Formats: sequence, structure tokens, C-alpha cells
Amino acid sequence: MKLPPMTFTALDWASLPSLGIPGEQGTAQERSFEQAGLRVRLVDYGPGYVADHWCDRGHVLYVLSGEMTVVLKDGRNTRLMPGMGFCVSDFGDAAHAVRSETGCRAFIVD
Repeated sequence: MKLPPMTFTALDWASLPSLGIPGEQGTAQERSFEQAGLRVRLVDYGPGYVADHWCDRGHVLYVLSGEMTVVLKDGRNTRLMPGMGFCVSDFGDAAHAVRSETGCRAFIVD
């Protein structure tokens, strides 16, 4: 990932609006910042959250609390706990989706 030219911006996550994201099951709350084509997000996946789509967008994801499972369209599953994360390129290794049985907070750059 090459970061685009952009100004220095301090982020107060609590002051950013929270957007509800319904999943196939459960919901997530997302606070995001976008500049020059770069999106940075703090996402709280509620307990029982199951994504409602396969994603081909590249991400760098870091789990802050809770746990999630990343499901790849080719059948692989990876359980992530605090301090773990993943990186995948746009249209990379495999389309992916997330689910969280207990809830999870993640920091995502894409």
C-alpha cells in the first residue's frame, strides 16, 4: 500500500459519527475517516455478527479487542484475537468476509 499525498490529520474517534452496518446476522458500528482515497475505520462488530457479502477490497486489519473469524471464499477460516490481524490486496488471495460470535473491535485501513 502506498499512502496518497495528504495532510496531517489527528483523529478523535469518539467525535466521528457512528454508522450502523447491518450484516446477514447482527450489526456493526463504524466510525471512518477518508482523505485522498484512503479510508481508515474503527469498527465494532456486535456479538453474532456475520457479514452479508464477500469483499474483494484490500485491507490491513488489526484486532483491538474481542475476536473474529475471517472466512475466505475458498473455504479457509482464520480466527483472530487481540493483537492479531491480516493484510490482503485488492482482488488478492481470496474474497473474504468476517464474523464474530462474541463481538470484536478492529482498526482497518483500506
